[in-house]
Amino acid sequence: MHRIYETLLVKRHNSHVLCITLNRPEVANAFNTEMAHEIINLFEQLALAPKDIRAIVLTGSGTRAFCAGGDLKERKGMTDQAWQAQHLVYERMVRAVIGCPIPIIGAINGAAYGGGCELVAALDFIYVSETARFAQTEVTLGIIPGAGGTQTLTRAIGERRAKELILSGKVFSAKEAFDWGLANAVYPQNDLMIKALEIAEKIAANAPIAVKQAKQAIHKGLQMSLMDGLSFEIEAYNRTVPTHDRKEGIASFNEKRPPSFKGI
Repeated sequence: MHRIYETLLVKRHNSHVLCITLNRPEVANAFNTEMAHEIINLFEQLALAPKDIRAIVLTGSGTRAFCAGGDLKERKGMTDQAWQAQHLVYERMVRAVIGCPIPIIGAINGAAYGGGCELVAALDFIYVSETARFAQTEVTLGIIPGAGGTQTLTRAIGERRAKELILSGKVFSAKEAFDWGLANAVYPQNDLMIKALEIAEKIAANAPIAVKQAKQAIHKGLQMSLMDGLSFEIEAYNRTVPTHDRKEGIASFNEKRPPSFKGI
C-alpha cells in the first residue's frame, strides 16, 4: 500500500479504516485498463497483508459519478482479441474486490452505470447519495454484464427485478436501489461519507478475526444448501474460539470496560 496510484486516491481515515477513491473525474471515474490493474494490486495487497486495516470505504471522486463503467473511448477500435484481453483484467479486478476478506462499504456518490453498477453490487453493502443513479447498460451496447453483474446484482435484488433491469438497461434511482435491497441507506450528498465512515469505524472497533469469519460465512453460505451453510458457519465460528480477541471480549464485558481487540 506504499505505491502511489495514478487512478486511485488511497488514504487512511484512522489507524483501522482505509478510504479508497476512484479518481478519474474527467471521465466520470470510468475504468480504464490502468485503473483495473491498480484495483487488483491494491485489493490483493489488502487480502495478503492488511496491515491493521479492518474496514474499507470505497467512493468516487466528485459528486457527478461513482463510476460510469468501462472507458468506451479507450475501447474504441479495439480488436476482438484486445477487447477480450482487457476484459480478463476486469474479471480479475472484480474477483479481487469480492475476495477481499476486509469489509468494504460503498459510499456511492453519483452515477454507477455498467461496470460501475457491477462494482457496487460486488461490495459488502452500500450507502448512497440522494442523487445516485444506477443502470446495467450493457445490452444497449451489444454486450452483457461481464464483471459479475448477472450474479451479484441478482443476489442483491432477486432474479425477476435483476432481469427487468439488465434486459432493459433502464436507469433506476437511489430510492429504488434502497427499496429493492441494493442500498442499505440513502443520505444527502454532504452526509454520505460521514455516515459511511461512521459504520466503517463501528465495524473496525469489533474483533477483526470475528468480522472476517462472519463475512466469509455469510458470503459463502449463501452459495450452499442450508445444512452445508450451517456446517461452514461452525467452522468459521470455531476459528474465533482460540483467539486472544474472544478472551478479551468476554473479559471486557465482565470488567465493564471497552474491549481492546488486536486481531490475534
